[in-house]
Amino acid sequence: MNTVTPPPAAPYTACDVLIVGAGPAGSAAAFHAANRGYDVLLIDAATFPRDKTCGDGLTPRAMHELAALGVAHDITSRYTSRGLKLHGFGGSVTAPWPTSPFGTTGSAMPRTELDDLLRHHANAQPAVTMWDNATALTPETQHGRITAVTVRHRGVEKRITCRFVIVADGVRSPFGKKLGRTWHKGDVYGIAARSYCTTPLSHDPWIHSHLELRDSDGVIQPGYGWIFPLGNGSVNLGCGALSTDARPAKVNTKKLLELYASQQRAAWSLGQTTSVASALLPMGGAVSNVSGPNWALIGDAAACVNPLNGEGIDYGLETARMAVGMLDDAKDLTLLWPYLLRSAYGDTFLLARTLARVLTYPRFLGAVGPVGFRGPQSRILMPLAVRLMGNLVTDSDRDLVARTWHAAGRARRAFSHRPLWESTL
Repeated sequence: MNTVTPPPAAPYTACDVLIVGAGPAGSAAAFHAANRGYDVLLIDAATFPRDKTCGDGLTPRAMHELAALGVAHDITSRYTSRGLKLHGFGGSVTAPWPTSPFGTTGSAMPRTELDDLLRHHANAQPAVTMWDNATALTPETQHGRITAVTVRHRGVEKRITCRFVIVADGVRSPFGKKLGRTWHKGDVYGIAARSYCTTPLSHDPWIHSHLELRDSDGVIQPGYGWIFPLGNGSVNLGCGALSTDARPAKVNTKKLLELYASQQRAAWSLGQTTSVASALLPMGGAVSNVSGPNWALIGDAAACVNPLNGEGIDYGLETARMAVGMLDDAKDLTLLWPYLLRSAYGDTFLLARTLARVLTYPRFLGAVGPVGFRGPQSRILMPLAVRLMGNLVTDSDRDLVARTWHAAGRARRAFSHRPLWESTL
């Protein structure tokens, strides 16, 4: 009996949407694109599961997007947070998540787990093909439009033709750089370090932020320390500082982290710090050239990060949904995508960048910090801090705080030295 050997399967060479980066933003974009009927190739240079330097916290705004993706229960079944406890300058304030359109449930999950969860969830869609250990090498362009991308997948170079490209390759955005993305360090950026510590208090329902962060010489740093309970017998403990080219933060974040951990060890019964990692973080739209005729940068790659605290998962998930939503009707994304980003986040980011820049001035925190933690004004200022740090001030808010926040942001436009997400190509 003769057997017939079937021909080998044709190599994967074309897709509707190529997504570079399979973190939360990229995986969310793959899910949304597949549900709109696009054939999607999702690639990541790393081999999963892989780590990402992050605080691991998930605000109610992030949980709102994760619920829309259908994975929120997988996260909240282990741990939920009720809000923030802010410490410093001789006081502490407990501030629950405020009522908002996003709900009042926060959480936290190590990025090794969260990113893998979202990647598997996206890959479960029939229209999604996922490659890890796949690096986007070279874009082929015609009049700025990407027609194909050379991808090195497990050591083999493959040419992928595509209609659209969504770039979600993180803070350094190596593929974005090849498309002209530029990070402007004259604007405020973050430097941070994080670790994991065992503790019997990993189910504490509050995220703890220490806003009086001092180095070994007792000098107040322009940043804060954090402790995110993870519900798994450990916490994510880290610290971050704000910096600019003109006023760089003069601190070794890893040494500062160890000092901060030693200060909190007794209260939390902390084990030794492990998996210490550090990163630089562009924030508040301080990058240019984030789009072309058929491509767009999202999430961290587009500096969609809160300039006051470095939170970006919620913006990454939101920009993924927004970017996919414009593909159906847009003929050219070059100006449309920056316009949509400015419309969604411009007022907030401009003001937050201004406030963050003020915090980089020496002695400013030491002068104003005690005002926020002491006396009756703390009951007003600290809930406001929670809303700012939780990315919970939105255009749908109608109270005085939100109106003041957005009015100040609009006024700030006249004094901005560089437009957010400008195009210089």
